[in-house]
Amino acid sequence: MKKIVLDNEPKYESKMKSFIYQSQAVDFAKDLDYAAIFHEQGLGKTKIALDIALYWISEKEIDTVLIVTKKGLVKNWQEETKMHSFLHPKVLNNNRGSNFYVFNSATRLIITNFETVSLEKNRFKLFLKSRNVGIIIDESAKLKNPESKLTQDFFELSPLFIRKVIMTGTPVANRPYDIWAQIYFLDCGKSLSDDYKEFKSKSDLTNKLASSPEKRIEFEEFISNIFERINDFSIRETKRSANLSLPEKIYHDVWTMFSPEQKKMYDKLRRGLYIELIQNNKREIDDVSSVLKRILRLEQITSNPKMLDDTINFKSGKELELKSLVKEIVGRDEKVIIWTNYIYNVNYFKKVFENYNAVIISGSMSVEQRNDSVKKFKEGDSKVLIATPQSAKEGLTLTVANNAIFYDRGFSLDDYLQAQDRIHRISQTKECNIYNIMIRGSIDEWIHKLLKAKEKAASLVQNDISKEEYEVEADYSYDKLIKKILEEEE
Repeated sequence: MKKIVLDNEPKYESKMKSFIYQSQAVDFAKDLDYAAIFHEQGLGKTKIALDIALYWISEKEIDTVLIVTKKGLVKNWQEETKMHSFLHPKVLNNNRGSNFYVFNSATRLIITNFETVSLEKNRFKLFLKSRNVGIIIDESAKLKNPESKLTQDFFELSPLFIRKVIMTGTPVANRPYDIWAQIYFLDCGKSLSDDYKEFKSKSDLTNKLASSPEKRIEFEEFISNIFERINDFSIRETKRSANLSLPEKIYHDVWTMFSPEQKKMYDKLRRGLYIELIQNNKREIDDVSSVLKRILRLEQITSNPKMLDDTINFKSGKELELKSLVKEIVGRDEKVIIWTNYIYNVNYFKKVFENYNAVIISGSMSVEQRNDSVKKFKEGDSKVLIATPQSAKEGLTLTVANNAIFYDRGFSLDDYLQAQDRIHRISQTKECNIYNIMIRGSIDEWIHKLLKAKEKAASLVQNDISKEEYEVEADYSYDKLIKKILEEEE
């Protein structure tokens, strides 16, 4: 297929100089048919991607580069493209009318989101048959579920791309088998097999590992070999291995106790199968016989009991610790991000910390509202940002703060790692403090252990630690702990 020619070709050179590890990643990936760039978050993968795109267009038989990212990050990519290059990207979105003109225009760079690729799958098939297109997927862990329609659509389009690159700092977003679908998009099963169910069964961090030394040995042996199987086309750097001169990241486990009334509410739920919910003067009975539902409700009571009953006048034992920490941080003339999984908490603590001009980011806000909050936090007199990881864990550089408080945490490793590294990235000049507020004897203890176990397993898969290091540090006691937490008291 003959390469298309533009009437006015832009300059195919970068405006900004690369770090050494960025140049090395570009050199590694630029001539491969497919590649995975798994650099830790905060190492500037956008710069790497744009340099690869410039090389592809200027040196190879590539007409157009397609960059696929999450919806909330499209604007970031537009801004980064303008900052790093002379390219003028066009954007595909859910407006199929305007998309028609993008598909039929001569352009070197298109930016879109995952859902639009799925929506426009049939037009993409025609487009890819008429152009030589290279694809770069940002935050490729979005494709971790091979059974979803979205991922299946990407699998279907995969053979039509001339070059393919995937990028994410957390290829193991939650469990070791999360990496399978991302790699399958690249090589159609050549390296990690085409049998997802078998791969998942061998790489699953299950509760059974705690009671079976044989299963643990098999599990550790299997996941320790994953990176070696994809090593020919995968590259990984961490902040440590890249010799990036960032300030230290220091973890603080802040333990506290239930308030007396909160403890009663928590224990009552542990012993029962139902809980009464009261919100806006409406009462309803919630069945918590399901283990997952009970875990969720225990987590909510531990975080903020008012989520389940807004008529109560007592507070979580965590709230006093949070107020004390925020006061201490602001007293040091520093800013802080408070992370919580619940929109209720985001709005609740905005009022609690209004004297610090607190701003918020949550999934219920528009993109414009979120951007306004970020601007006030970065440039204004706001000392506190309260956000959910789901809405603000990616694409944001918030190094104006050097403190992150996790008021509560869910089960997602990706949420936890991505959120904390909003402050620990290039341009940070201060020591970073990561605070985890937890209540003794609560569901927090299990979540803490589970996230540590997931992080160690991810580190082994990603080749961040050796198998020998993993064997020393691995802790499978989360199984016994959750059984203890959920058992009925006599």
